[in-house]
Amino acid sequence: MDVLDAEVLDAVSRWQSQGDEVLLATVARTWGSAPRPVGAMMALTARCRVAGSVSGGCIEDDLLAKVANGFRPGIRPHVQTYGLTADEAHRFGLPCGGTLELILESVSRHSALDAMRAAINAGQLGTRELDLRTGQACVQRVAQPAAFSYTPERLSVPFGPRWRIIVIGDGQLTRHLTAMAVPLGYQVVICDPREIHEMADDAPGALSPHVTRVSEMPDDLIVSLRPDGNTAIVALTHDPKLDDMALLEALKSDAFYVGAIGSHRNQASRRERLAMFDLTPPQIERLHGPVGLRLGARTPPEIALAILAEITALRNGTLGVVRTLGTLGDTMRRCTHPPACEPNPPAALVRSK
Repeated sequence: MDVLDAEVLDAVSRWQSQGDEVLLATVARTWGSAPRPVGAMMALTARCRVAGSVSGGCIEDDLLAKVANGFRPGIRPHVQTYGLTADEAHRFGLPCGGTLELILESVSRHSALDAMRAAINAGQLGTRELDLRTGQACVQRVAQPAAFSYTPERLSVPFGPRWRIIVIGDGQLTRHLTAMAVPLGYQVVICDPREIHEMADDAPGALSPHVTRVSEMPDDLIVSLRPDGNTAIVALTHDPKLDDMALLEALKSDAFYVGAIGSHRNQASRRERLAMFDLTPPQIERLHGPVGLRLGARTPPEIALAILAEITALRNGTLGVVRTLGTLGDTMRRCTHPPACEPNPPAALVRSK
């Protein structure tokens, strides 16, 4: 489940509280190339309110037209397929060979979407089980991440806690990082015990409900938050005392990403310091530093972009590929744009040596 789907659940809850009838569309099956994965959701109402996406093309428009013309799935969910023919795929903007099968359901108190939303916000793993014969749904807790499942009788959509970034330090870089992280679906926790660093109300993301600022000591905060596999931790204070305190706990946690800002020289010194404590070599090797992909970043927005690019690549399992491509790009640039030769020194200077 990604940020779009989480926003769908928020929208459904809001619209129902305002008296709207809501239709929920879920991607159940795809053939060929598809713009959205199975489990992706979209909610819409007769008043043309839309949240989420199932195709990024014309299918959304077709669904809106159906609802505006009075279509309602009824008690039993409806199966809707798009792209069965090449002409239809072209008409609905599907990629070549793409076919999309959707489950359309009228949202009711039996849909269990509020329970699903509450479980996600509580950081719980689970699945939403929809009986396609009756329209009844329930939420089941699971100990391990589950797989999406679809049969003629049942649709099972897994969900889990939202992605989270814990940032140590709240300077200018943190503010740009926060402004970019929230639209990517992250809950952001900013930790800085220094009184001089307080996020202004007009700072990017300062007033977002997805951003929390705390003034605890970094190590205490990380212990209390118990980072899981959906959590990234980034130390950005440039203060070894604060950054190292955070890293000592972060590197022992289940966080999928732990990074720290600083030069290569600073990173080497940091690793030496960390080795003096109870961290093992494999734990220290988890540290990403200097933090961020090699984009040639210089300004705070560029550095924030590089950090989130690295986190996103690791989250999506493509970090190794991205780094390889970056290394190849560096090599090609050196080959096509070799450094200019130093001019020959004046003869008098050579003789003086």
